[in-house]
Formats: sequence, C-alpha cells, structure tokens
Amino acid sequence: MRQPRVRSGDHGQNSFRSAILQGSLGRLGLAKVGGNNKGKAIMDFEFSDEQELLREQARGFLADNCPPTVVRKVLDGDAEYDAELWQKVAEMGWTATVIPEEFGGLGLSYLELVVIAEELGRAAAPIPFSSSVYLATEALLAVGSQEQKEKWLPLLASGEAIGTFALAEGNGRPSVSNLTTTAAGGLVNGRKIPVADGGIATFAVVVAASDQGDGASLQLVELDQSGVSREAVRTLDFSRGHAAIDFNNAKAELLGGEGAGWAAMESLLDRAAVLFAWEQVGLADAALNQARDYAMGRYAFGRSIASYQAIKHKLAGMYVKNTLARSNCYYGAWALDSDSSELALAAATARVGSIQASVHAAEENVQTHGGMGFTWEFDCQFYYRRAKLLSVNIGSEGYWQDRLITAYEQTNAA
Repeated sequence: MRQPRVRSGDHGQNSFRSAILQGSLGRLGLAKVGGNNKGKAIMDFEFSDEQELLREQARGFLADNCPPTVVRKVLDGDAEYDAELWQKVAEMGWTATVIPEEFGGLGLSYLELVVIAEELGRAAAPIPFSSSVYLATEALLAVGSQEQKEKWLPLLASGEAIGTFALAEGNGRPSVSNLTTTAAGGLVNGRKIPVADGGIATFAVVVAASDQGDGASLQLVELDQSGVSREAVRTLDFSRGHAAIDFNNAKAELLGGEGAGWAAMESLLDRAAVLFAWEQVGLADAALNQARDYAMGRYAFGRSIASYQAIKHKLAGMYVKNTLARSNCYYGAWALDSDSSELALAAATARVGSIQASVHAAEENVQTHGGMGFTWEFDCQFYYRRAKLLSVNIGSEGYWQDRLITAYEQTNAA
C-alpha cells in the first residue's frame, strides 16, 4: 500500500466550513486514485497481497467465531463481552499487531491493524479490542516509560491484560478547564463516566487535572485495588460494557510528562480516530449488505422490493456515503502509518466521514427492513446500536468537525 505525500489543490476556507455544516466531506489533500490526473501525483491505495490475505483470513475467522448469535448472546445476557472470542482473537495475534517484537508483539504496521479493525466492525464483535488496542496500547507506545512498556505491553499483546481510557466525566465535552479528576503525590481522586470496558479492564489510562504545563496529566491506574470502585453503566449498545469508575486515593503512575497530558491525549485521539473510522466503515458496509440482501429477497406485489425506486435510492445513498468514508479512511491510514504531519487533518476527516456513513447506513438498514427492522428478533439492531455508540465514544461528530476545521486552517496557514 503506497501512499506518497501529495496535495490535490486548495479549498476555500469558507466553502470548506459550509461543506462540513452540510455533512459533506471531500477527499481532502488527496489526488485521484487511478486514471489520468494531469500535473499531479497518483496515490496508490491498493493494499498489498499480504494485507489482502490478512483481510480474507480475518473475515473467515470472524464468520466462524463471531456470527450474529455470538453478538446476540452478549446483547441478551449479563456478560460485558465474549471472553472466548477475546481469547481467540489474542491467540490470532491481533492484539499484538503493532506492538514491537521486543515487547512480545508482532511489529507489524498500522496498515495491518486497520484491516483487522474494519473486519471487527463488520462483525460488530463484542470484545474490548478498541479500548485495549486503539487507546491503552497506543498510549503506552506513545508516552510510556521503558519500564511501563516492559511491564504492560507483553500482557496487552497476549490479551492477558485489558486496558481502557478514562476521559469523560459525564455529559458535556471534556476540556482542561472542566476536569475534576485530580492527581497528586502518585494518587488519583475523582470520577470517570462512562468508561468503555471499565468493568473488565485491568488498568485505565486516566486523564487528570494538573497545575503544570497544559493543565492535564495522564495517569496509569491499576483497577484491582482498594482505592478504585466500579459500577456498571448501561448504554445503547448492550454488547459493549461500560462503567462509572470512582478513584479514592488510588495509586497511579505518571504516563509521560507532568503537565503534558492534554497534548498527549489529543495526539492519542487522532491516532485512535483513524482506527475507529475503519471499524465504522466495516460496520457501515455490513449494514448496507444486510439491507441489500433483505431487499432482494423480500417480495411485495409480486416483485422484489429492491426493484422499487425508493429502495434503490436508499441503497445508493448508503453506498455513496460508505465509499466517501472509505476514501477518507485511506487518507487516515496513510497519515497514521507514515506518522505524517497531516495526521490531525486526516484523522478528523476520516472520523467525521465514518460517523456519517455508519449512522446513516445503520438507520437506513432498519428502514429498509420496515416494521420488522425495529423488532428485537431482527439483527438490524446490532449495527444501529454499535453505530450510535461509536459515533460518540471518543468525541461526537460536532467535536470532530471542530477538530477538522481547526486542522484544515492550520494546514493552510503553514
């Protein structure tokens, strides 16, 4: 997968802001793929043969080990995740994908990880992969000390430890000024809610207020200690567990520099946003395929409902949004894998496009199924619930629109 750094041309600031507000994203900073593109470099977005083989293997593995019955088992039951599936995923080495070999990982690239993320999204897998891999692992890789990496990365790679990321403190957009969780003298106090996979995680990377630097610090807190209490929180997606976590003089280790936590957090969210975007694109494609298959097999008045123009328009609209989101995800994958200076722009672009595509596809899938699509017995809810959850888990669409506009303005000013 070859992605040279290219730029396709300038977009006016006002027209860009207007496009954002209308929910329409172009392929920012990208040349056309294929064909004649006079005077501009051509960006090749083909995955390598090895990466396509990985996709084929991942899709086959999840078809066998994560069919809809597995998702429904977690959705209907009391478990917060499917422990058997998690163990199998770890045995496949997916949790170790980008962890360096010196820490027990596979040392592969982010291009392999986005392939896995897409297939996990397609299966709506009920496991803590995003919390542990996209966030906790990335935090340790980015700002962890050598000692912290040696302790935790091998456990994360093997799936023995599950990590999570604790930022939100209730309703509203988190900011340095409204952080109430504090850290001092190696102890953390405060309350984080909701924390994805907080009830099952071994440790959490906690964003806490600091009186130094940018006003925040990252703290690594082991959750199995007397200073930590956890309470389950129900969200729209019952197949993913969430918790409220209270810290009362909980022992903690500083991650990175004191007073450098907010900048580290924003960088971490940029990296995670690309991975979440690929997961959302996989989910969006699954919802589209489910809607298409149902429409082709459902007959009304002697003909398939897929032959009616209203249904065709729904399916075509889903396809267009999914395709646009995927093109933005390619940009994000390139920026993440190459550690490009455009990562903030690429991440926000991918994130906004994938939120729009996944939520739209999930909603239209339900509508295509008609009244039955709203029932508990139908599987449409898997994609709807997951799409809604993923649309807010590391910031809402509005948050990422603001990040996108800011990154675009900074890129133009450079």
